[in-house]
Amino acid sequence: MAQSALLNIMINAARKAGRGLTRDFGEVENLQVSKKGPADFVSNADRRAEETIFEELHHARPTYDFLMEEGGEVKGTDGQHRWIIDPLDGTTNFLHSIPLFAVSIALERNGVIVAAVIYNPVMEELFTAERGQGAWVNNRRLRVAGRRTLADCVGATGIKRTIAERDAKEVGYVVALNTVLSGIRRTGSACTDLAWLAAGRFDLMWELGLKPWDMAAGVLLVREAGGIVTDFSGGENMFATGGLVAGNEQVQALLIRELAAVG
Repeated sequence: MAQSALLNIMINAARKAGRGLTRDFGEVENLQVSKKGPADFVSNADRRAEETIFEELHHARPTYDFLMEEGGEVKGTDGQHRWIIDPLDGTTNFLHSIPLFAVSIALERNGVIVAAVIYNPVMEELFTAERGQGAWVNNRRLRVAGRRTLADCVGATGIKRTIAERDAKEVGYVVALNTVLSGIRRTGSACTDLAWLAAGRFDLMWELGLKPWDMAAGVLLVREAGGIVTDFSGGENMFATGGLVAGNEQVQALLIRELAAVG
């Protein structure tokens, strides 16, 4: 698989941050039995990973903008490119020694995501995509699953426990779809859900309350694997609304109708 210079820069940054997270993840298991617990340690691990990614990307492309989960926006002078970074998606999993977390890096050019990396350093799975070049995991080409009825599909979602009204809506979706789908999973990592959907492990994903760094890389992965990603109304306003629905062309449309019926 041929990779552009920009994608190689992103991969190197993700791998470097991943090495630190893998080391810290080993320490978390030791801290679980302590009275204080590992929460402060994990927050520091998150920040260290973001600093590593920022330093690597800024060194390679010093004029690009940044949008980061921890560090917020950093303006460059380029005016066309922006890195969108989640250094540790799945923080609660990490905190509890569950190896479902990932580094997520996307590159946006003039408002369009053009390159993506999602990396789980514990599982050693590196998902990559470039616009028009397909999606890959560890150099294996990805395609979304081809199931055509909701009854055959496994869906992924998230419930955040943050805003009561939205939380109730998310629970309502799960209750309604539990009798429609073959199964529902909650991994605790939105970028993992999207990467696994691109790999055909999940058939569908829907979620509310997402931030751009939760979904930017995953959106490109799914699309380059042949899938469809929209907001809940079937439009392109995922970043603005925070709501996302993904799957293959057939079942994604069916899911949007089911979600609309729930209200």
